[in-house]
Amino acid sequence: MRTYGCQMNVHDSERLSGLLEDAGYVRAPEGTAEGDADVVVFNTCAVRENADNKLYGNLGRLAPMKTKRPGMQIAVGGCLAQKDRDTIVKRAPWVDVVFGTHNIGKLPVLLERARVQEEAQVEIAESLEAFPSTLPTRRESAYAAWVSISVGCNNTCTFCIVPALRGKEKDRRPGDILAEVEALVAEGVSEITLLGQNVNAYGSDMGDREAFSKLLRACGEIEGLERVRFTSPHPRDFTDDVIAAMAETPNVMHQLHMPLQSGSDPVLKAMRRSYRQDRFLGIIEKVRAAMPDAAISTDIIVGFPGETEEDFEQTMHVVREARFANAFTFQYSKRPGTPAATMEGQIPKEVVQARYERLVALQEEISWDENKKQVGRTLEIMVAEGEGRKDGATHRLSGRAPDNRLVHFTKPDEDVRPGDVVTVEITYAAPHHLLAEGPAKAVRRTRAGDAWEKRNAAPAEKGAGVMLGLPGIGAPAPLPAPTGGCSLV
Repeated sequence: MRTYGCQMNVHDSERLSGLLEDAGYVRAPEGTAEGDADVVVFNTCAVRENADNKLYGNLGRLAPMKTKRPGMQIAVGGCLAQKDRDTIVKRAPWVDVVFGTHNIGKLPVLLERARVQEEAQVEIAESLEAFPSTLPTRRESAYAAWVSISVGCNNTCTFCIVPALRGKEKDRRPGDILAEVEALVAEGVSEITLLGQNVNAYGSDMGDREAFSKLLRACGEIEGLERVRFTSPHPRDFTDDVIAAMAETPNVMHQLHMPLQSGSDPVLKAMRRSYRQDRFLGIIEKVRAAMPDAAISTDIIVGFPGETEEDFEQTMHVVREARFANAFTFQYSKRPGTPAATMEGQIPKEVVQARYERLVALQEEISWDENKKQVGRTLEIMVAEGEGRKDGATHRLSGRAPDNRLVHFTKPDEDVRPGDVVTVEITYAAPHHLLAEGPAKAVRRTRAGDAWEKRNAAPAEKGAGVMLGLPGIGAPAPLPAPTGGCSLV
C-alpha cells in the first residue's frame, strides 16, 4: 500500500488493508520491493500540483516489473482517481483497477473482476455508497487509532478540490462513533483522533450545532481512553462550547490544529474562507485563556492569486500574534477545476518562493522559542513506534507529549513498549522536537502496551497482514466472472 495525502487517506488505507485481508491477501514482509508483490495499491491525493506527476512516475516505474510478472495487479484509488477516472488507464494501460473515494469497499471485487476478465476495471461512484467505517479495518497502530466522524465537506474554498472529490458532508450517528471508540479501547487502544474533513462542523446533518462538543464530552466518559484528539477544524465552526469541552474534559488533549490559510482579509475573502483575521485571533485568544498550555498548529498558503506584499505582511502579523507551535506551510499551486486556478493575479514563482522562505524562517524562530518554554517541565510521554529515526544509535525512545510535541528521551532500564507512558523532565528544545536526557522519573505499563506486545508476538496468520501478498502467498483462488452489479457485502 502506498498512501499520499491527508489523514483521511491514511485512514482509508487502513480500511483498504482490512478489506483485502478479509479477501485473503497477506501483507508482504517489510522491505519487499513493489515489483515482488502480487498487488500494489496507490491511494492518491489531488491537493498538490505535483500529485499527478508523482502517481504517473510511480506507475511508469512499475510497468517493466509488471511485464516480467503478468499476474501482478496495480490498483489506483483516492482523490486523484476520483478526478482523473478513465485518464489513468489511458496514460497507464497496465493499471488493472481504478476506484474512487466513494466506493473503496469495491476494491477486492474489482481486483478479482480484472483478473478474471483480463481487462482494466474503472468504477467511480458519484456519491457515498456506505459510510467507510462500516468496512473492515486493519489499523496500523495497536495503541492509537483514527475514528472517522464525518466524510465530505460543505465549504467552497476556491483553492480546494476536495469537496468535489469527497462530496458533501455526511455525519455518522454519535452512538456509532462511541461504539467504535469503546470497541477500540476494549482492544487496548488508549489514544483516538476524531477525524473529519471539517471535523467541528459535525452535527450539520442532525441540526445540532453543539453535537461536536457533546461528542468530546462523551469521549471523556469512556473508561480506559487516555487521550482524545481531533483534526481538522474550521475557524467558521469553532464555537465556545468546543473550547469549554476541551478545557473541561480531562482526556481531551490541549492541542489544536486551526488552519489559517492567510492572515489577509481580502485574500481570505478571495479564498471564500468565512472568517477574517480578527475572528481567527479571537479564537486563539479564547483557547489560550481557557488552556494556557495549549499547543496550536496551523496551515498557511503563500502566494494565493492576487496576494500583495501588504497581504503577505498580514499573514506574518498573525503568525507573530498567534505564536503557533508549528505550521504546515505551502506554496499555492493551481488545481484544475478550482476557481482559484483561473483567477487573475497569479503570483510569479520567484515572489512566492521568497515569501515562503521568510514565513518559514519566522515560524522556525517562533517554534523554537515556544519549545524552549517546555524545558524544565515534567511531561507524560506516550511511547511511539517509528517516531525517532535515530533512536537506535542514540539509545533513546520517542513519543508524544499530551500537546502532541515530539519528545526523544533516554531509554529506561526497564522494558518499555509502544503505548506505555514514561514520565520525563525536558532538558533541551529544538525547533521541531524536545529532548529529555536524564533518567525517566516513572514508567507506567499500559493496556495499550500490552496490545502492542500481543500484536507483535502473535504468529503470522491469515488476516494478520495488511494488504500486499508475495507471489503465491495468500492470493485468492480464481472465481467465476461476476454477473451484473456485483458488490462487496
